[in-house]
Amino acid sequence: MKLSKISAALAAVLAFSGCSEQETSSNKAEPKQTHQATATSNNEFKWQVDRFADIRVIRYQVPGFEELPLETKELLFYLYKAALSGRDITWDHNYKYNLTIRHTLEAVIADYAGDKSSEEFKKFNEYTKRVWFSNGIHHHYMSGKFSPEFSPETFERYVMSVAEKGKLPLNKDQSAEQLVALLTPILFDPTVAPKMVNQSANIDNVVASSVNYYEGVTEQEVEDFYKNKVDVDPKRPVSWGLNSKLVKIDGKIVEQVWKVGGMYDKAISEIVFWLDKAATVAENEQQRKALTLLSKYYRSGDLKDFDDYSIAWVKDVNSDVDVVNGFIEVYDDPLAYRGSFESVVSVKDHEATKVIAKIAAEAQWFEDNSPLIESHKKKEVKGITGKAITVVIESGDASPSTPIGINLPNANWIRAEHGSKSVSLTNIVSAYDNVKGGSLAEFVWDDAELARSKEFGPLASHLHTDLHEVVGHASGQINEGVGTPKETLKQYSSALEEGRADLIALYYLMDQKLIDMGAMPSLEVGKASYDSYIRNGMMLQLRRLKEGEHIEEAHMRNRQLIASWAFEKGATDNVIEKRVRDGKTFFVVNDYQKLRTLFGQLLRELQRIKSEGDFAAGQALIEGYAVKVDKKLHLEVLSRYEKLKLAPYSGFVNPKLEAVYLGDKMTNVKITYPDNFQEQMLEYGKDYGLLPVLN
Repeated sequence: MKLSKISAALAAVLAFSGCSEQETSSNKAEPKQTHQATATSNNEFKWQVDRFADIRVIRYQVPGFEELPLETKELLFYLYKAALSGRDITWDHNYKYNLTIRHTLEAVIADYAGDKSSEEFKKFNEYTKRVWFSNGIHHHYMSGKFSPEFSPETFERYVMSVAEKGKLPLNKDQSAEQLVALLTPILFDPTVAPKMVNQSANIDNVVASSVNYYEGVTEQEVEDFYKNKVDVDPKRPVSWGLNSKLVKIDGKIVEQVWKVGGMYDKAISEIVFWLDKAATVAENEQQRKALTLLSKYYRSGDLKDFDDYSIAWVKDVNSDVDVVNGFIEVYDDPLAYRGSFESVVSVKDHEATKVIAKIAAEAQWFEDNSPLIESHKKKEVKGITGKAITVVIESGDASPSTPIGINLPNANWIRAEHGSKSVSLTNIVSAYDNVKGGSLAEFVWDDAELARSKEFGPLASHLHTDLHEVVGHASGQINEGVGTPKETLKQYSSALEEGRADLIALYYLMDQKLIDMGAMPSLEVGKASYDSYIRNGMMLQLRRLKEGEHIEEAHMRNRQLIASWAFEKGATDNVIEKRVRDGKTFFVVNDYQKLRTLFGQLLRELQRIKSEGDFAAGQALIEGYAVKVDKKLHLEVLSRYEKLKLAPYSGFVNPKLEAVYLGDKMTNVKITYPDNFQEQMLEYGKDYGLLPVLN
């Protein structure tokens, strides 16, 4: 489970500084010469490299990479290659025609011989960057399809102008004209594939979503299909549907499994090739076992093999190098069955691990002292491992927009019996700390709140991430005989789970325990966290919505749910006060201890909903508090934020690893830091475009 995509989850951190966002020129028609920089001091390093639409692109460093032993670098290189080899899968997951669209856009970018300085080509270039950033034509965070700002006629002219170059993704007997005819309504008609994931109530969420996990089936048919699946061991249920597409062929519903020899064969075979090489240079036997089991799972497609791998991965606690690689998070499936491909390759940050490890060591205390109903608490919290990591490469659903915290595996029974790993991505957070936003002063009430946020906000955000991942997702238990959340809570499961984990973090950020542990100096850290959370959940996050939109994304839903519920329930005691000054709205916390009590009450209820599988109660909370937006307040936020000229979303250009050989022997792995987003996307498309354009 991810805390969130960093572009959203770090909103509080970005706002803690009053500094202006770095200026950048993002409308160059021609890509500039890439500077393959090596790691340098923060003052000299160019952090932000591009800015377009509602997005800024920055870089992150991998401190200490050059000093790593050759064996470690070799292992990281193989895992780096495995990560990027699965990139195309994410594109195809997000929408059936994404790869066709990407190859078409890239062909134009590469070979168009006309005026690239014209306004229309700048708009074409910006649209292409948006598609690259989102791994498809739907917004990476809000799920809605974004529209080109150039005309269908311009699109046709550009495509036809490069038709003779041989790079267009034409199927057998397909002409360039037919390709244009296929793609024009997809790109320009707002009624075609309008949302990648549609989680609205009282509709068929499968039919309404354009994510490429289902074809020709209805929501009821999906539910019926998996009801007929029988677990050999009901206490250890298989994650049915995690690695397959469900389609109807000749009236029969079948699973197309993602494995070697199955769907996505070429990309998965390449992943396995590099994983097998990584296993030969593993740090220890447990790591080798985990990597070998991951390859076995990719070959068989058997989800029992995935469980075996996940257990082995959890037990690999002594390795410095770690990797997430697979079909992991289910946020993009409207029914929360299928996992999107992602990979995160990392090295342990030993110094930063000290704090998160302290929290992990106290996991049982946090569970015992939580406000949950006693029967919903775990009697024994097992195997919680917390660490900080330095990211080396991210791919798939984790890139360009990335999480800041990860807690895996997702299977509840594995977490209960074998534990979980929780990680904080320290160099990603560090990159954000070096490219600060400037929205805080606009949305805080007074100088006292501003000073507290500046002094304690960054630590509050770090601790929130650690508590969310280490304690939040690991807490609580489902009642015996109750199905998994994806079965019981359906399209609301992700938002409710993220809300539950957030509430754990919020509850303990105002606890003396964290001071006694040495994790924070005073409760001022907790107050800064509460200020930020209410400010964001009630108001600031609305800057990500277009006028008239409701909230669809799970993390945004959970934040508005928590903030608006607490605002309503605390109204009698004026716990959170809505104030207006000079026509501007502010939300001010008046009583932090009462707010903590409210957070505890909602946490207790969300855990009850999960433990008992109470769909009706979960639906009532989400639909009642988390979806609809105050239109007047929304317009006000948009107006105030627009004047700040800040990008509400951020993502990353990845470092590049290159192996150096003497004959057949690897002698070194060099790391460089590309500073051109477009060039990296074109390079990835060329080097890791492993799948057919239609799958």
